[in-house]
Amino acid sequence: MAKKGRVFSGARPTGRQHLGNYLGAIKNYVGMQAEYDCVYCIVDVHALTTVETTQELKLNTFEMALDWLAAGIRPEESILFVQSHVPEVMELHTYLSMVTQFGKLTDLPTFKEKVRQQPENVNYGLVGYPVLMTADIVLYKTDVVPVGIDQAPHIEFAREIVRSFNYRYNTKVLIEPQVKHTEVLKVVGIDGKDKMGKSLNNHIELASTPEETTKRVREMVTDPARQRKTDPGNPDVCNVFTMHKIMSPQEEVDMINVECRRAGIGCVDCKLRFAANLNKHLEPFRAKRAELESQQSYVQDVLNDGGKRARVIAQQTMVEVREAMQLP
Repeated sequence: MAKKGRVFSGARPTGRQHLGNYLGAIKNYVGMQAEYDCVYCIVDVHALTTVETTQELKLNTFEMALDWLAAGIRPEESILFVQSHVPEVMELHTYLSMVTQFGKLTDLPTFKEKVRQQPENVNYGLVGYPVLMTADIVLYKTDVVPVGIDQAPHIEFAREIVRSFNYRYNTKVLIEPQVKHTEVLKVVGIDGKDKMGKSLNNHIELASTPEETTKRVREMVTDPARQRKTDPGNPDVCNVFTMHKIMSPQEEVDMINVECRRAGIGCVDCKLRFAANLNKHLEPFRAKRAELESQQSYVQDVLNDGGKRARVIAQQTMVEVREAMQLP
């Protein structure tokens, strides 16, 4: 089957991935490989805009690559690489910055949010983050970028930068990326309130042992109005039930939906059922991860090879860019 075009997506190296990462992005990465030529990037340079130390950057990059490969990224057909291994992205970032208005960058909601989060570290890289993101995308002649509806404005801004560049230099060398809306689930953490994330320690790591996973699931907040097992519950407001609908067999979901409402099943039993289903779902991933972890040189080889393959595309793009700009 002919592929539909090239997909690019990147993520900051946050180390071991959690359930939110898997349901929100990684699962989609794996699925898109059948239809598209996929380029997946661990964006370590982007990470430098917020981290004050790089001591864990190399380990976090390796752990993320390990999880992506274990989840089903196929390096023989997709490109998996590290952003800094392709220096052409920094050159293109510089050229694109010349056609991007500073005021537009500082007006972006994402920039304002980062300023609120780290008022003592508002660096140039933070301001120029969207320009580097655009360079990431267009350097590889990307046709499609998979994002949730909430992230679509980021891609529209990238399209604006491309239009500005192509207009100024009277060229069509850079491709305006198209958005492919994906069902990016907002996975709520075990606290039942906020989006799952490491910073809030409300996450469930994919690589945890079954025992560790069960322990975390037992800590999940359920229907706050249900104080005792004999109290009827409301699955519609229960995060555990939301996860059941994703991970559990439909007949079990239907049973819990009925029995919870009439107090026929307690929250502890409900959680243990979910933990068992989650652990079963993650069994193949964990087995593959353990195998890859014992072959660290292979994982590094995948990233190195991915970087070389990505550079072939990047170098050709930059030849075309420099020609369009009539650089001496």
